[in-house]
Amino acid sequence: MYCYHTHTHFCDGSSHPEDYVKEALRLGFHSLGFSGHAPVPFENKFAIPESRIQEYCDTILLLKEKYKDHIQIFLGLEIDGIPGIMPSFHHFRETYRLDYTIGSVHLVQNPDNGRLWFIDGAYRETYDKGLERIMNGDIRRGVTLYYRQIQQMIYDEKPDIVGHLDKICMHNAGRYFSKEEEWYQHLVFETLEIIKQASCIVEINTRGIYKGRSKQLYPDAAWLPAIKEKEIPVTISPDAHQPGELSLLYEETLNLLQREGFRKIFIKGLECYQ
Repeated sequence: MYCYHTHTHFCDGSSHPEDYVKEALRLGFHSLGFSGHAPVPFENKFAIPESRIQEYCDTILLLKEKYKDHIQIFLGLEIDGIPGIMPSFHHFRETYRLDYTIGSVHLVQNPDNGRLWFIDGAYRETYDKGLERIMNGDIRRGVTLYYRQIQQMIYDEKPDIVGHLDKICMHNAGRYFSKEEEWYQHLVFETLEIIKQASCIVEINTRGIYKGRSKQLYPDAAWLPAIKEKEIPVTISPDAHQPGELSLLYEETLNLLQREGFRKIFIKGLECYQ
């Protein structure tokens, strides 16, 4: 087993990185990747502060050396794709000598007013208020902008892993639009084709289910046949914010992927495990 989507107390996780390493060893992991939220240039409660990013990197590198005979440890960042606001992924890769990047969209920019709609987090009310105040209640436009932002991120930044694709559905919970609508399915299939062309890995993210915020994986299991048909590589991710979350729903998701015909899961691009 492994986990490459891991958040510690440097961002919005609960614990020191070494606590995650110890739990990973207890679970028999062969590798562990740290992917703290990269700093963002505005006030927030989830990202690593700019003043602590070097400390974060140094801490992971020290753990990599300390535990090198027991487990492979990798240094990464989950970077928000927000055009015109975030530094390039290349900047983070080169400045901090990252082993990998996860590219995600948590905040959707309305180009008309420049404001950001936060579609993640624990509270559905935040999603609803943002939809009304920032997207003027236009869910189709908001969702379209979400996927366009992911697509631009993939074109421009080519992250190693695309994080929690279709998380826009989490707080929607079937209220404002249906995933069966033709316009929505077109956006997903269009995005999957761009992911294929960029040779990115899609993570199968389990967090929404075990946190009780969704009944579906991200991306929804309904998209797995299309992902397999396009031969897009996949990886399993609990998006762990506590050491105890490192392996949640791993075996169940692995079994699902096997039933859908997947025979490999991918780690760090070319490395893969049956």
